[in-house]
Amino acid sequence: MTSESLVVIGSGAAGVSAARAYREAGGRGDVRLLTADTDPPYERPPLSKDFLRGETDDIGMEREEFFTGQDIAVSLNDPVVELGDHRVRTAAGLEHAFTRCVIATGAEPARPTIPGADHVDVLVLRSAKSSRELRKVAADARSAIVVGAGFIGCEAAVSLARLGVQVTVVCPEDVPQQSRLGRDAGIRILRWLKAEGVSVLRGTTIESIEAGHRIRSDLVPVLDAGLVLLATGIRPRVQLAEKAGLKIEQGRIRTDDQLRTSANDVFAAGDVALADNAAAGRALAVEHWGEGLAMGAIAGRNAAGESETWADVPGFWSEIGDRVLKYAAWGDGFDQARLVEHDGGGFTVWYERDGAAVGVLTHEADDDYERGEDLIRKGEPVPAKG
Repeated sequence: MTSESLVVIGSGAAGVSAARAYREAGGRGDVRLLTADTDPPYERPPLSKDFLRGETDDIGMEREEFFTGQDIAVSLNDPVVELGDHRVRTAAGLEHAFTRCVIATGAEPARPTIPGADHVDVLVLRSAKSSRELRKVAADARSAIVVGAGFIGCEAAVSLARLGVQVTVVCPEDVPQQSRLGRDAGIRILRWLKAEGVSVLRGTTIESIEAGHRIRSDLVPVLDAGLVLLATGIRPRVQLAEKAGLKIEQGRIRTDDQLRTSANDVFAAGDVALADNAAAGRALAVEHWGEGLAMGAIAGRNAAGESETWADVPGFWSEIGDRVLKYAAWGDGFDQARLVEHDGGGFTVWYERDGAAVGVLTHEADDDYERGEDLIRKGEPVPAKG
């Protein structure tokens, strides 16, 4: 090994991808991956789907042999509490020097600011540990309330219903994800939820949570359930970077299109980053697993001495039961959304802003998904037909 060293803070998609890419790009320094998680690095997408349902326990991102073979040291359950000038200190009091660092601290569930939301019995879903806890509680629950109708909320609601739990989703909009995906897409997601036996309270605001299982809302005075799951978004973990004096913008670590932060030799990737995107021509906040992998890889290669820019169109897949949605978009708004039905039940939603394609959502229309990514990247108009 050389005098070079890489410290990666975080063991999610961006963190593991950064360590892997650093080695693949020829990085020869010591590599240490530090994480607060108690589980070895794992994939998060199954946590609301087949892992939650108990259909698989094989969610590891890499085998242990990979980390040992690549000479990547992984330290679990020891979060970094201080980031200084080319050094970090962990909760256990250990100090590690580095020549390059990648911050991939990800995000944590955001609990709404209402009475009772922080009660110990009110569950969230973000880690393998929290998914196991949710599965355990669901085994003894006859009913569940899922607060929030984003992708995690919808996926978890269907999984709980398939575990035999009577599920009610509290949706703040008239249809799920109306502001993000448009009304037409939201109507279809609503139909899918109902087809799985999930009830949806639409246009509903939660006012309080009592004793962990009783909800008061503006639409229904009292809702009782065996469990309450909050799926109300995430909050990037920027405390470490903020304490270190790094530039924070819109609640995330600001980076250039090579994922460099305002600190020398420090990169940031994944949910925690607000990064310039070379193709979009502006900074984007992205919360997708796939983009965490892509951004982590860029940060890792650049930490090894390359000069790669982030120019991908962010995209991800969501499985709501057996139905797959594929979505690619810049993610910062649209002024028109047009749905196109396809034979066999598939559909495409094209998103446009100022005459240019800015997003595409598909169900059983893979050709449109691939075409959409290209149109978005080039800033071309959406198809006039189809």
